[in-house]
Amino acid sequence: SMSSDSIKGFIPPHGGYRKLISFQVAELVYDITVRFCEKYISFKSRTRDQMVQAARSGVQNIAEGSVASATSKSTEIKLTNVARASLEELMLDYEDFLRHRKLPLWSRTDSRRVALIAMRAKTADEVAAWIGATVQNKAEFPEYSANVALVLIGVASAMLKRQIKRLETDFLKEGGIRERMTKARINARKIGNHG
Repeated sequence: SMSSDSIKGFIPPHGGYRKLISFQVAELVYDITVRFCEKYISFKSRTRDQMVQAARSGVQNIAEGSVASATSKSTEIKLTNVARASLEELMLDYEDFLRHRKLPLWSRTDSRRVALIAMRAKTADEVAAWIGATVQNKAEFPEYSANVALVLIGVASAMLKRQIKRLETDFLKEGGIRERMTKARINARKIGNHG
């Protein structure tokens, strides 16, 4: 019927964050970060809490932003930006880890980066298996673990950047839900008056 269609168009789909690839990659980054910290960062270190918090914040803010999308595009944009900022913060911690240990940071064109991205890993176990199959010797595990996390954070961050751009475009195009509700009310009145 016409009425259910107009309602469907009225509230955009929302809360489908589990389907968002950015959410899936951020969740993978979180799982990897928890394991990384358990293995390489001292339990007493503040860095450990900081990294796990930043990774968790990335995941949570993507989810909350997606849920908020029904009522407020501007809140969705704000939360998606917070998610991206959290991941950028996490990126710095991984870069520090490499720098302090004088380990190489893989370049943008590194073939291992390309291979990892092409693999589209879904779980931390898949990522760990890939590292295990790719390292030449045990001493390289810290370098690989940190760089792999950085590659995946980069993927999530790039996706969020695109997501934010699209949200901003939609927001400017449609205006907020309040404007749309007002428009719908005015249109309903117009139709009513012609009755």
